[in-house]
Amino acid sequence: MKKITLDTLQRKKHPKEGAKPCKISAITAYDALFATLFDPYIDLILVGDSLNMSFNAYPDTLSANMQTMLYHTKAVCRGAQRAFVVADMPYGSYTNEKQALKNALKFYQHTRADAIKLEGGQARAPLIKRLVQEGLAVVGHVGLLPQSVRGVGGYKIVGKTQQSAQQVLEDALSVQEAGAGLVVLEGVVASVATEISKCLDIPTIGIGSGAGCDGQILVFSDMLGLFKAFKPKFVRTYLEGATLVENALKRYVQDIQTGCFPAQQESY
Repeated sequence: MKKITLDTLQRKKHPKEGAKPCKISAITAYDALFATLFDPYIDLILVGDSLNMSFNAYPDTLSANMQTMLYHTKAVCRGAQRAFVVADMPYGSYTNEKQALKNALKFYQHTRADAIKLEGGQARAPLIKRLVQEGLAVVGHVGLLPQSVRGVGGYKIVGKTQQSAQQVLEDALSVQEAGAGLVVLEGVVASVATEISKCLDIPTIGIGSGAGCDGQILVFSDMLGLFKAFKPKFVRTYLEGATLVENALKRYVQDIQTGCFPAQQESY
């Protein structure tokens, strides 16, 4: 299987003459086991700081740190041989240029991540430009910013007013101009996200931003029905994972209690 690169993803939006654009498939992963399962099918795997919520049961992403993200990125990279792997820069790891460069380089030095992702638009553009100058592939993230939820008072959809729509467009354009190779549009009104995707040369990856984006991403535990605490409106569940696991556990416990596991063929 040929390794997917940033050029591969960009060509999905801008294919050779006569070919049709192709949507980008993306999903989160936090370990080698699931990365191995996803790798043959998915274009982009994000080692998201969402692991803080779906994997570690915290109420938000903010307490994820560099040590945590490096650990999980290493694991995902061991499982993903084909997919384009993006590592999230955690909250507080890129507050200034010197700190951002030091931490971003750690992902390249200690993991096989193909790119790093950071949140923010116009304000982050100079930072993105500096990282790109250093040879890093950068994925931007505009719209609803999970690392800023406490500052803005919660998870709020972006683009409901003309002013808000214009701001997220300017943010996306700034990220592109700074040199980002992709941009995530999160929680953006679908019609606004569609127009932004048309305006940008780089691909957009949507989450809760409608079908007009150049690709889509979901948190894997949401998509597989493993996370049961809540279900966002934009999530489509493709497997009742939690129910399947619960049923399997019940059968396992019953087999132990009745003595039918292990059987003779399962014993030395």
